[in-house]
Amino acid sequence: MSSPAQLKRTLTPTLLWGLGVGYVISGMYFGWNLGLEKGGTLGMAIATFFIIILYVCFTFSYAELACAIPKAGGAFDYAKRALGKDLGFITGMAQNIEFIFAPPAIAFAIGAYFNLFFPQIPVVAIAVFAYGLFTLLNILGVKAAATFELIITVLAVGELLLFSGITLPHFQWHNLKTEAFPNGWRGVAAAVPFAIWFFLGIEGVANVAEEAINPQRTILKGFGSAILTLVVLCVLTFGASVGVNGWQAIVYKDGATSDSPLPLALAKVAGRSGLFYHLLITVGLFGLVASFHGLILAAGRSTFEFGRVRFAPSFLGKVHPRTKTPAAALLVNMLIGIVALLTGKTDQIITVSVFGALTLYILSMISLLRLRKSEPSLERPFQVPLYPLLPIVALVIGLLSFVALCVYNLTLCGIYFLVLLLSFAAFKLFARQKEEVIIGRAESLLP
Repeated sequence: MSSPAQLKRTLTPTLLWGLGVGYVISGMYFGWNLGLEKGGTLGMAIATFFIIILYVCFTFSYAELACAIPKAGGAFDYAKRALGKDLGFITGMAQNIEFIFAPPAIAFAIGAYFNLFFPQIPVVAIAVFAYGLFTLLNILGVKAAATFELIITVLAVGELLLFSGITLPHFQWHNLKTEAFPNGWRGVAAAVPFAIWFFLGIEGVANVAEEAINPQRTILKGFGSAILTLVVLCVLTFGASVGVNGWQAIVYKDGATSDSPLPLALAKVAGRSGLFYHLLITVGLFGLVASFHGLILAAGRSTFEFGRVRFAPSFLGKVHPRTKTPAAALLVNMLIGIVALLTGKTDQIITVSVFGALTLYILSMISLLRLRKSEPSLERPFQVPLYPLLPIVALVIGLLSFVALCVYNLTLCGIYFLVLLLSFAAFKLFARQKEEVIIGRAESLLP
């Protein structure tokens, strides 16, 4: 008989590929182009090159942890085991921040897409409705959620390939050379968070490890195929978009920055009234929905694990008795996401999410290195190749990216660390009170 806090195993490698690509794919459709304004074509390309190295090294390193410790908490469980409860809590909070604060930005983009077709409906109203709809879908069951994710991810990938097929025949090298490096190496550093947005969320695959059939094999296949797909799509999307008419054409619209680089590039080729242009706008919505839905799923598992081990209120660690999904965690995350959405600060929400992601990457790589020494006999069905090179490369690039993010976002950096500090203080206070209660009960039983 399953435990009341036991998740159901239903996920196959194909479903995990759909989740891994789906978590990330919205980053191909919007947001990344703003890095071109910071660094130009060359500056953004350099930043993206190093971020690709980061994610390839990180993904294979993280797969070792996910296969050895297939728990819903992902990085939180790995760090807690390797580095102790305190750093485990910090890692878990960073993961929660990444997964909870990325969806509001995507929800706003979903609302903006729908608003193009239904201008009478406010963007925020559509975004809030989307939150409720996809939270409900996740509550109904993980297999239904993952199957839906797979379908819309396949459509989104197909649309990116179609976009590349239409625009690449119009690619011209001189478009890549126009104002290619306007801000020098400072521009490279400033473009880092937008390069990360290309891949943000891939690690969410590990958070459904507890629901994977034969996780030791399934996770590796899902992770590996997902990161390969995403690297190919990133290179194609970047080159096809910029190569049509230079980077300015996919950053600025009517004098302001735009979050719609693909439609802007396609408009230069097919016009705004063509079939392919309208198809891209319509199907492009699936890319946003895939990431939005997938990150809601991953966030639910992360918060669930926090509650299950009593690092957060215990009701968050309960599963629905019928659907075997973390319904309470999903609903709480939805409420937090809607509050963030209503602030209207989508660019800042994205940056805070990136702070959480980089913290997770850094502490996860430290956890891997630590576990190799402290638990050499731990069963590792998959071991990262070229150890310790890959985790060390991921750790170094992650640290440098974090420093760059802090330098160019000092206020948000301060807010991020304040949130971590306050939550850690609350955690320590709660743990102390809990310990005092246990001691008090034990003393009362003494003769």
